Amino acid sequence: RRDLSRPGWYRSRGVLLVAVPLVDTAPAVRFGTPAGRWVLAAMVMGSGMVSLDATVVNVALPRLGADLHADFAGLQWVVNGYTLTLASLILIGGALGDRLGRRRIFTIGVAWFALASLMCGLSQNVGMLVAARALQGVGGALLTPGSLAILQATFRPGDRAKAIGAWSGLGAVTTAIGPLLGGYLVDAASWRWIFLLNLPLAALVIWISVRHVPETRDTSIAPGLRAWRPSPSSSRVDIIRCCRCASSPRVSSLRQTSSPCSCTRAWRPCCS
Repeated sequence: RRDLSRPGWYRSRGVLLVAVPLVDTAPAVRFGTPAGRWVLAAMVMGSGMVSLDATVVNVALPRLGADLHADFAGLQWVVNGYTLTLASLILIGGALGDRLGRRRIFTIGVAWFALASLMCGLSQNVGMLVAARALQGVGGALLTPGSLAILQATFRPGDRAKAIGAWSGLGAVTTAIGPLLGGYLVDAASWRWIFLLNLPLAALVIWISVRHVPETRDTSIAPGLRAWRPSPSSSRVDIIRCCRCASSPRVSSLRQTSSPCSCTRAWRPCCS
């Protein structure tokens, strides 16, 4: 009898088992407590970087175009390259967070966004800036849906409305101060600082997330145990599912099928 509660690979009677631990739901956090403030601060600052960079660039376009000798089409792509990748990949970013861990994808998105911001600040021509802005949008698509999903999964049901309301209100403030901040940085220093400013902010967000934000994911999407066994007569794959009953997982029985399909998903819930 094997202990399948530990993650790893197991072989039994010609069947290769992959045990993946199911992640329990994070403990409910109350709004107004220190733990709740840390979570809210990380989510507001993370999503605030995305909304800030969507508006702050507009003020810097004249100075940016003069320094990089960019035409009108190039300046349009500086703005549209960011919003295009952000809008097209935001659903994928949310799905990855549900499957792989919301905090994990959120922190990856923040780090990605910071590296892309560094590339924007060091750009020497408009083509390099457009590519870096597109990468910024990819990072924003990873962290933006995770910020709202983390609030929904972390706070207790009675405090979720307050947390989401505070997140929305403070996010609107960051969007509003974008043109003011951009104008000041362009006049006082350089247009490059509107991107380099994201680096210390991203480092702070990652530190708070790792220290104070619990990991959550949607455990109803991915089964906890999969088994793979090639059929000698075809490429059919049998899959069994593990579910958590009380505190110990159990493995359902594998039902033999004669379906001609190339892939057959067959399982019997063990909790029924």
